[in-house]
Amino acid sequence: MDGELLARVRNRLVGSGATLTSSAVASAVREESGGLVADADVLAALRLVQQEFRGAGVLEPLLRDPAVSDVLVTAPNKVWVDRGEGLQRAAVRFADEDAVRRLAQRLAVASGRRLDDAQPWVDAWLPQESASGPVRLHAVLPPVAGEGTCISLRVLRPAAHDLDALCGSGAFDGPTAAVLREIVATRLAFLVVGGTASGKTTLLAAMLGEVAESERIVCVEEAAELYPRHPHVVRLLTRPANVEGAGEIQVRDLVRQALRMRPDRLVVGEVRGGEVRELLAALNTGHDGGGGTLHANSPQEVPARMEALAALGGLPRAALHSQLAAAVQVVLHVRRSARRGRHLAGIGVLRRNGELVEVLPAWQAESGWGPGKGALAALLAARGGALPC
Repeated sequence: MDGELLARVRNRLVGSGATLTSSAVASAVREESGGLVADADVLAALRLVQQEFRGAGVLEPLLRDPAVSDVLVTAPNKVWVDRGEGLQRAAVRFADEDAVRRLAQRLAVASGRRLDDAQPWVDAWLPQESASGPVRLHAVLPPVAGEGTCISLRVLRPAAHDLDALCGSGAFDGPTAAVLREIVATRLAFLVVGGTASGKTTLLAAMLGEVAESERIVCVEEAAELYPRHPHVVRLLTRPANVEGAGEIQVRDLVRQALRMRPDRLVVGEVRGGEVRELLAALNTGHDGGGGTLHANSPQEVPARMEALAALGGLPRAALHSQLAAAVQVVLHVRRSARRGRHLAGIGVLRRNGELVEVLPAWQAESGWGPGKGALAALLAARGGALPC
């Protein structure tokens, strides 16, 4: 089926406003071709049109691949996927630049957003879920995207592993798993830090699975990623603004609501904005043992990263360091490498250094125990625990 005929069929279906059914597509194909078309061509047209109008189009099979975490489109003939080993070129192709643009705009509209020359970029969640989890959309149109329409789709897979499964996969060894269990049991507040797709949410979910069944966990997230193996989890999800710019519900709004829900453990799936103020306030008012994830390349960068986020919430630097020192005790650093995959790279302890807070390395995967070992042991002992040998 040539591109010109397909374009006419597409325009007829869009112009009619009719429900996209097999009979409607077949009728449009026959009418636009003058009635002289074979059944095989009608079936081919049906597949092409349905592929373009439903789901993520030609990218849908990639999103349904359980190994794929990211699908990136930089040109009609340049589609990339990440299966945990870096970016790889996919065999998928678009007909032309217009096909990429149409898909980006259709996905934006389906998400309740606009994407056009007046608003040339969009960041949204697709309303439907792929077979593997929620999908986050980011798209940019020319001329902002200099080489053509760019589409980025990230599949957020529910993190449901436990510590034993992570230990078996090589993320850490048995003695380190025992340390993590002791951190949870003694209700130390912790942050899991690392780069993009390093396994932060996976480790957080695994540690929440170690929380006693008698405790209530309230999780605040942008998308439902945390699925700890625990019988009492309450999940609060943010909501973006609609096309009119109204109705947005932010993480900081949900943190305030979570405090009224009798949480034994308050968890923020990802600390990325002004909600850091509400989270630290909550952890300083009797909600021990909470946690969350934070984008940071190393534990030592955590105070500076928290400073930047606190500024968004109107929290001064001195106040941030004072609350951080009292609210969070442990930092867990995860990393993804070609040699080891996703693994726990280090454990740090927060401590005061004058008026500021610093992270002291307690354990590192490459060198073992460090200068912060004693501080970690003291934190555990103060809560009736002990550092496993």
